[in-house]
Amino acid sequence: MFYKLYPRDQIKNYLLIDIILTVFLCYRVFNSDTALGLWGTLLVLLLFLASFYVALWRRGGWLLAAALSGLSAIAVFGVYAGPSTMMFGIIFADLLGRSKSKGHIAIGSAAIALSYLLVFVIRQEPLLETSNAIYLPVMIIQSVYPIVIYIKEKAKSLQGELDEANEQIAKYIQQEERQRIARDLHDTLGQTLMMIKMKSELATKWVDKDPSQAKRELGEILDTTRTALKQVRELVSDMKFISLASELEHSAKLLHTAGIALTIENPEKPPLLSSVEETMLALCVREAMTNIIKHSRAKRCTVKLETKDHAFVIHIADDGVGLAGHGGGNGIPSILERMKTLGGSSAIDPSPQGGTKVSLKLPLRRHEKEDAS
Repeated sequence: MFYKLYPRDQIKNYLLIDIILTVFLCYRVFNSDTALGLWGTLLVLLLFLASFYVALWRRGGWLLAAALSGLSAIAVFGVYAGPSTMMFGIIFADLLGRSKSKGHIAIGSAAIALSYLLVFVIRQEPLLETSNAIYLPVMIIQSVYPIVIYIKEKAKSLQGELDEANEQIAKYIQQEERQRIARDLHDTLGQTLMMIKMKSELATKWVDKDPSQAKRELGEILDTTRTALKQVRELVSDMKFISLASELEHSAKLLHTAGIALTIENPEKPPLLSSVEETMLALCVREAMTNIIKHSRAKRCTVKLETKDHAFVIHIADDGVGLAGHGGGNGIPSILERMKTLGGSSAIDPSPQGGTKVSLKLPLRRHEKEDAS
């Protein structure tokens, strides 16, 4: 029931102050012997309380009208009970500051100053004389106060919007992080587990025919599982630096296991790349190789690295069944997304050899290579 009398969201900051000011105002006007009399005083006080209640709950034009009405009631008390009652105008100065209209705030601030001037004119007391000197700075403070409150409320609103935006960004980052982890699991562990599967199939074939060969295959499976464990640790501790050269070397081993011959053409020294750029390119190469092993049914694969037109370009071509032979899966979107993140481009087209050709193009920028850690 009480929350219908006073807004719940303002209880903590304003309720006690409003009660204290209202009690002091009532005491001040009833303790003064004025020409208003008891009923006149009660009528003006009722106007003040009604205006305060409306201004407390309403905004827009209703707030302005209530504030002007309340200031008028205080001005009447100022004329009959003395200028000191004008100090209670701070109540409506504060409420005016919560208006969303700059025009209403300007009108209210002007009304506060005007009410002071009218009280002193009607009472025929100079505002600037020594006994009344305190009222000029009080008038200025009350006139400026709505503007201060408006700026404060605006800042609070903007902070709320900023907090909401930050919350949305945090959710987006979490979603992106989940997608990154899923993508890295697919790109990294998927390739390693596929190699374990292939090695296991080979070991099964050799176990009766050539136990020594089967033992070698099992040894390679053990080495690969260690690699998988290492990759899991790297994913848990965030993405680590991946050398393009080491990734090509690893890809050559995988392709060899799958029965695919790999040729690497690197006629010149690769350009200086940042750790992020080299890692992202290595992951793109890894994804392309995974697709070749899983889907292409190719016999040969060629990787060509070249620097051309201020860009580092990697061409990966196979002689397999081509794009019509499989769906894109997670691989192609991952390649496109990574290259877009780097500000580069990628193209996936039919290869002249009859398979698929993946082209990765990274514009070169002047930077120092970061230390991989």
